[in-house]
Amino acid sequence: MSKTGKEIRLKRLIDEKGVSVICALDHGMTSPTFLRGLADIRARTREAISGGANVFMLGRNMAKLCIPEFKKDTSLAFMLSASAAICPDFNWITEVGTVDEALRFGADAVVVYVALSTAKDREMLNFVARVGADCEAKGMPFIAEAEFPTAYMPQDKLHEKYGTDYLTYSSRVCAELGADIVKTNWPGSKKEFEKIVKAVPVPMVIAGGSRVSDLDLLVRMQEGMEAGAIGCSVGRNIFEHQNPKAMTQALSRVIREKWSAKDSFAELSEVLKKPSRSAAVKTPVAS
Repeated sequence: MSKTGKEIRLKRLIDEKGVSVICALDHGMTSPTFLRGLADIRARTREAISGGANVFMLGRNMAKLCIPEFKKDTSLAFMLSASAAICPDFNWITEVGTVDEALRFGADAVVVYVALSTAKDREMLNFVARVGADCEAKGMPFIAEAEFPTAYMPQDKLHEKYGTDYLTYSSRVCAELGADIVKTNWPGSKKEFEKIVKAVPVPMVIAGGSRVSDLDLLVRMQEGMEAGAIGCSVGRNIFEHQNPKAMTQALSRVIREKWSAKDSFAELSEVLKKPSRSAAVKTPVAS
């Protein structure tokens, strides 16, 4: 029974084209500062759905707010972790939900942010293993975010400090412990991402990471798909964008419709020339 339940939910997470366009809206309980694009989270959900997102990463109460915006083919990926992001020692990951609760919410997946290379690796691995076993027993897909230990440092500094070896190790560990889908950071090149994909025998999605230029993000996603990813999981580059719907549509063009990054960016640029009614706050693009 659990195997059947997991298969049914995975079919909703990964669409008929074999891809997944995930919008991560959980940053309110992970970012050390409030990100203004999340102020109207229902609007961001509605815009991303209109743009083609089929999965949303949300915490407990934000899920209650946003589910009325869902369509019949929209999936909830229920967050089981939060970050003590302002802790002076490190970005400690804390358990804040359970698989049983996610089932009661009608979720199609649970999500855990996995931060290794800290003083609490033992506890982190125990948490991941426990969630993996619970998901297997209850038929719930498990998305593991095998990312750098913090998501809020400049990407170049994170790459310099941790590199592809860290992402490969974390992604493989998550797959070993029960993850059905692994989300990881872009390691800097298609060649480096291919190394990670070859080491991980489950579907992989690419994290959007910190704010980058629209073209850089689309090129990253095109190269990632060519290297074997099945999709993306993007937060700030959608909900902090001046036009979240158009940005999500641009990602969907590349991931679902196999457009080139260049063509998708050209369409996006034309849309951005027009007045937007989006309530998202324009923020500077940071590397």
